[in-house]
Parts: sequence; structure tokens; C-alpha cells
Amino acid sequence: MKQVIAYIKSHKLEDASLALHRIRGFPGMSVLDIRGVGSSRDAPRTEQDYSYRFRERIKLEINCPDDLVEPIIDAIERSAHTGLPGDGKIYVLPVEEAVRIRTGERGEVVDGG
Repeated sequence: MKQVIAYIKSHKLEDASLALHRIRGFPGMSVLDIRGVGSSRDAPRTEQDYSYRFRERIKLEINCPDDLVEPIIDAIERSAHTGLPGDGKIYVLPVEEAVRIRTGERGEVVDGG
């Protein structure tokens, strides 16, 4: 089981959500409005780069079986791409265990409810 974390531009949320929900067996996601600051190695540096202005972004958190990781990454990458600096990042982390609070069920508890 893995957790896919993606940081994308706010205006790309709807596109990413539609692309993800087209994946067979997509388990769902958490969506958080965040602010962040970072730098891009590709972008030309200016004085403004050092002002550390926070930018509005969306953070997606998706817990999924291993076999859905690549389709999820592909869907996010295609739908959130603009070709401009700040398109975002995707991270994949291992998930050791999940516990459904309602029932105490443990293991790959990835569906809603």
C-alpha cells in the first residue's frame, strides 16, 4: 500500500479530480488548501524569488494499493501540467498499516466509510 501526495496549482483541481475518478478502482482522496513556498531549478532567478511569497496550492493525499500508483501518477501529471514553473510535485510513500476507526479493521483499508 502506498500514499501518493501531490501538490498542484489550485485551478487544476477539477481537471485532476476528473482524471483520477476515471481510474478503475480509484479509492478516493483528501484535498487540502495549502500555501507554500519553494523554488524551481528551471525558472530564471530574480529578486522576487527571494521574497518568499507564499503561493496558494492544492495538496492531494491518496492512499492506494501498489498497482494503482502508476495510473494515479499518470493522471495527475497529465491533468495538472501547464508547462510553466510551479506545476507541482508528486511524492510516493509507503504505508505500513491502515485502521478503520469504526470497525477496528486493519490492513489495506483504502475505501471510504
